[in-house]
Amino acid sequence: MKKSVLAALYVLLAASLFFAACKRQAAPGASTPVAETKSAMEFVIGNGTEIQSIDPSQIEGVPEHRVYKALFEPLVGHDPKTAKAIPGVAESWTVSADGTVLTFKIRSGITWSDGTPITAQTIVDSWLHHLNPATGSKYAYMPGMVVKGADLYNTQGGKPSDVAIRAVDPSTFEVTLVGNAPYAVDMMSHYAFSPLPMHVIQRYGADWIKKENIVSNGPFVLQEWIPNDRLVVVPNDRYWNKANVFLTKITFLPIEDTNTAYQAFRNGEIDWSTNIPLALIDELKLSKDYQVAPQMGSYFYYVNVNHPILKDVRIRKALSMSFDRQELIDRVIKGGQLPAFALAPPIGDYKPATGTGYDVAAAKRLLAEAGYPNGQGLPTFTIIYNTLDSHKVIAEYLQQVWKSNLGVNVTLQNLEWATFLEERKTSRMELGRAGWIADYADAQNFLDLIISGGGNNDGHYSNPEYDRLIRLASTMPGGPERDDILHQAEEIAITQDQVVIPIYYYVSQNIIDLDKWDGWWTNPQDVHQWVGIKRK
Repeated sequence: MKKSVLAALYVLLAASLFFAACKRQAAPGASTPVAETKSAMEFVIGNGTEIQSIDPSQIEGVPEHRVYKALFEPLVGHDPKTAKAIPGVAESWTVSADGTVLTFKIRSGITWSDGTPITAQTIVDSWLHHLNPATGSKYAYMPGMVVKGADLYNTQGGKPSDVAIRAVDPSTFEVTLVGNAPYAVDMMSHYAFSPLPMHVIQRYGADWIKKENIVSNGPFVLQEWIPNDRLVVVPNDRYWNKANVFLTKITFLPIEDTNTAYQAFRNGEIDWSTNIPLALIDELKLSKDYQVAPQMGSYFYYVNVNHPILKDVRIRKALSMSFDRQELIDRVIKGGQLPAFALAPPIGDYKPATGTGYDVAAAKRLLAEAGYPNGQGLPTFTIIYNTLDSHKVIAEYLQQVWKSNLGVNVTLQNLEWATFLEERKTSRMELGRAGWIADYADAQNFLDLIISGGGNNDGHYSNPEYDRLIRLASTMPGGPERDDILHQAEEIAITQDQVVIPIYYYVSQNIIDLDKWDGWWTNPQDVHQWVGIKRK
């Protein structure tokens, strides 16, 4: 990219955020500064956007996950320092000698917030609800990858009885896996495996999540939800570990503008901002409140592989090969991210796919071979992204570099979060930004995204050999042989088929004063438990 183009991007971004800062906008729902009205143990978070839902079977984003962690608890939770599985609804578990059967011991006396008992049968009924095709669960493919018979029921016309889960007795839940999946227990901390209050769902249907109907089993219960203003939770008196719940209230504010969130933090109106204003990153790096750490996550673009033009792999490869990821990181987003040419990051001993690299000359040749020398005759594509200044500036960078290096024209479309997620799943989507943070520490968590028919396969990719290798890996114990199978699969999807455009591997970036708050730690997945957080 020409230096003048980069300079223009920097000036525009810095100017827009400077003027936004001068306005000193208040956080939504905070006409009176929160700092002046809240008690010491109340906590306010700038959650980034308005959430889609609080139904665990219908959520799919990080902002929703933060709310989920307050309201619900699955069989296992996350250790707040390591993000590894810790006891939740299940107080303990055992693994059979061959690694294929997991047996969970349900806590005695555990209940929903309305006092209804939670038993092993609750877990069975909840998982079957997630897997029922009529539910439309966004992540049903996850249990489908590891639980024997789950995919048969969810996608192949099978029956609930095909799913190898059972309540041995009221306090014993047993699940049979498709093979020795070493990551299965960690995986079950995900909301795709969440217990659900089936007695409430059966009574109210989709309205079960309304304030007057909802019950939950996590450390907090819903007190108030005013869309596009605030969501408030308060302690659940029936939570089994309430002795370690110190916060008296959590308020989630859907602040999309990162500068507004930062100013609210500086004004004492919020305690944790989950997004940073990109133009102020050099200033933030000098602050003790800026918390940055390595993260198991990938930032990439989905490509609609069924698009009349983008179905040509040469065009997809040309787009991926034609921009300098290191320049983007060093000169635009500046967060210390790592350039990515594969979808899965190097977790443990896993070696990501080679990818196609950075080679503008080769990209131009591929575009010419596809019949579009210097972009001539190629229609204009659209990049969709959700509201965040970093997404915008990355899209602007690609818009400029693809025009400069390839003669390819793209337009940009900014969408609010829920609309963005729905639009990215449609056949209309051409290029859509995406990010994935590991649900568990295994490369397969990333590679499952693009299996045929998967709930997150927004580029509509399908390759039988890729699917075969991924499903084979699901049955194998951890080790070099399994890593090699996953690597072979990723080479097919990325190096051969270029079904996504990898951009970088994440670092987590948060703003919180850890001299003030205890119980919050950076971790590889940037997942945080609300239990244990308290004022120092």
